[in-house]
Formats: sequence, C-alpha cells, structure tokens
Amino acid sequence: MLRAGIVGLPNVGKSTLFNAVTKTRKAESANYPFCTIDPNVGVVTVPDSRLEPLAKIAKTETIIPTNIEFVDIAGLVKGAAQGEGLGNKFLSHIREVDAIVQVVRCFEDTDIHHVAGSIDPIRDIETIMTELVIADLESVQNSLARRAKDAKRGDKTAIAETAVLSKIEPHLNDGKPAITLELTPEERAVAHPFFLLSNKPTIFAANVKESELATATENPFVQKVQEYAKNHHACETVIISAQIESDLVDLAPEEANEFLSELGVKESGVGGLIRGTYHLLGLRTFFTAGEQEVRAWTITEGDTAPNAAGVIHTDFERGFIKAETVAYEDLLQCGSVAVAREKGLYRMEGKEYIVKDGDVMLFKFNV
Repeated sequence: MLRAGIVGLPNVGKSTLFNAVTKTRKAESANYPFCTIDPNVGVVTVPDSRLEPLAKIAKTETIIPTNIEFVDIAGLVKGAAQGEGLGNKFLSHIREVDAIVQVVRCFEDTDIHHVAGSIDPIRDIETIMTELVIADLESVQNSLARRAKDAKRGDKTAIAETAVLSKIEPHLNDGKPAITLELTPEERAVAHPFFLLSNKPTIFAANVKESELATATENPFVQKVQEYAKNHHACETVIISAQIESDLVDLAPEEANEFLSELGVKESGVGGLIRGTYHLLGLRTFFTAGEQEVRAWTITEGDTAPNAAGVIHTDFERGFIKAETVAYEDLLQCGSVAVAREKGLYRMEGKEYIVKDGDVMLFKFNV
C-alpha cells in the first residue's frame, strides 16, 4: 500500500489532522514542538460517491471502499538536514513515504506557539523545502562520488546514473526541489532509486481556524499558499480546518453534516484531501459489483486489465483471459448491466487494455 506522509513545522496542526483523517486519537497533539517523535501510521478509507449508486444497481447492501495509508511525521525545523531538532531521524521517515502532504498554518492564534514566532506560510513552506533540498544535495554529491570510478571504467549503469545526477546537482544547488527539474521519463526512471526527498509529489493543506473555514478563500495566507503551490510546484492546495476535522471524528454522519452546515460549510475538507492525495500518488479506482458486494479496488494509472485482475488475486492475473467492462457513467445511465449490454456499452477487453478510473469489471480467467 502506498503511503502519504503528513509533514510541516511543529505546531501547525499535523497530528490533529492525522487524527481527523484516520478517525483515531493515535497521534498526540500538544502546544509544544516535537510532541510527535515516532511516526504514527493509519489506514484511511478513500471517500467515493460512486459506491452507493453501484450498490443500488447491484442490489447489495455491502460496500467495501478502497484505502491508502497516511503517516504522521514529526515536525521539521530549520537546520534539520544538519541534525537540528532530531532532523536526520525525521528526514529518514519522509524518505520512506511515496508522497507528501505539507500542512501549512494559515491562522493567527496567540495561544498556539509558532516556532518562528510569527505566521508566514511561504516562509514555512520554504523552510521545509530547503531542508529537503539540502539533504538531497548531500545525497546526490555522495552518490556521484561513489559512482565516479565505475563510470570511468565504462560501467553503463554508472554512466547513466552519473549523467542524471549531474543534471540534478546544480538544480538542487540553486535551492530548487528535484521534482521541478525537467527530466525525460527515462531519466526519471534512473533517478527514482535514489528516493530524493524533494522529488516526492506534494499537496499543500492550508490549515485555517474554525471560524474562518467558510470564508477561507478570502484568507490572505491561504491565497499566498495557493499561488505559491501553483507557480512553484504546479500542485494542489486543499483548505482544511484541522480542529474542525478533529471535532467531527466523534460525530455521527448526520450530526457532522449539521455541524458543518451551521458553520456555513457544505462538506469537510478531509474528503477532498484524501481524494487529492490518492490521485497525487497516481492511484486510480476500478469496481467490481455483484449481489454479494460492491467493492472499490486500487490500481496505478496506466495499469492493464491483467494488472487490475492481479489486485484481486494473483491467479486472476496469471490465468487472465478477458475482462468484461463498462464505464461507471454508462452503467449509471443505463441502470443495469443488461441495458448496458443491449446498447453496446458493455465491452470485452483483452490483455492490452488500459483500465480507466471508474471502470466496472468482471474478469474471466483459467488456471
């Protein structure tokens, strides 16, 4: 299962958000730095509004959503790459995740201490990114030194790695994250095994006060984060109120909706954050639907029909024959598989078929 790491400076709401996303109280939340030391891990259900309509069509009451894993990583501080604030340990935790959710504080509150003494979300983002870039630069320079002799001897792997690392080094030296460097798909494949921290896909979570959530788009801190994320990382910003999300954990769905309505908010930000992170990881969903259950399954973008079959069971992939497939929107419009088949929307796909997000599938196999 792919993992997303929740990172940020101390006291920005990381652990509170983790508890809300995972619907647990696993992470300690306190008004002092480093209340989280060892990372907390939680499996999170991915909200998907397509499941209930599919269950009605399949005439089943059993719905099984798909999941991803979130990791609450302790707060980073300036100088982490040199070991400040237990930095090396925390950087190693970031290295182990597949994507980053960076929580950025976008509210003033004199009762909640900020390690820098003031609220400046862009400074906070750049503090985190600088530490990741510094750690990566050291890693790249060490890797280049280790491969120098093999490259001189004509080792093809070492030559390819040296070429890519030599492109990445000056980019990092300019203070830019590796993910913003233009590389070919082949070069990215060469760079991947080095697990560079600043090369991980990132989404920003702009954390606002409870009283400001309904008007958060007018918050100047939020606007700065959105602009920075778009222009410097070409990535998404999700607005959340970690405290509200934490309060919602103990409420029934109806009570939660009523609470949000009173705040002037249509839906919780956590759902959008989970879905955004899911897609950030390059994950997509296909469905199986029958009288026993409707179930969402996770695949990676670009997976073929046999790959998808293998997610259910390795025998399905090994003995794959074909996949009976209908797009979710087509099935919803038709109201049944029979009508979809009559209209020619229910297809037979072979081994080369690239599964699309929302495909409803039935696999035929022989082992």
